[in-house]
Amino acid sequence: MNKAQGGSASHNTAATNTNTTSSSGGGGGLMGKINNSMGGGQKGEHNEDALDKGVDYVQEHIFHKGPQNNESAVEQAKDEQISDAIRRGYKSTTGKEFPVKDKS
Repeated sequence: MNKAQGGSASHNTAATNTNTTSSSGGGGGLMGKINNSMGGGQKGEHNEDALDKGVDYVQEHIFHKGPQNNESAVEQAKDEQISDAIRRGYKSTTGKEFPVKDKS
């Protein structure tokens, strides 16, 4: 079906990524202030531990989800859930705590 339309799956995915990353920043105005007060934006990025930063790196450079340096509070909460799942998996596999302490 893509051949008939002249498009490709990778082109359509890139357009989708552009739309989703534009709404994830801290922004200005009232919504930006609300987001920042909930732990989003640049201020929230400073509170991330090394594992959270690693999750951001994978999302940006491997999954190509756009810049991860000014995420909304919701996006940062998702990243924290991912890093918590990694910690639980590590502990259940090795029996030891993950070597990087959680800041949250």
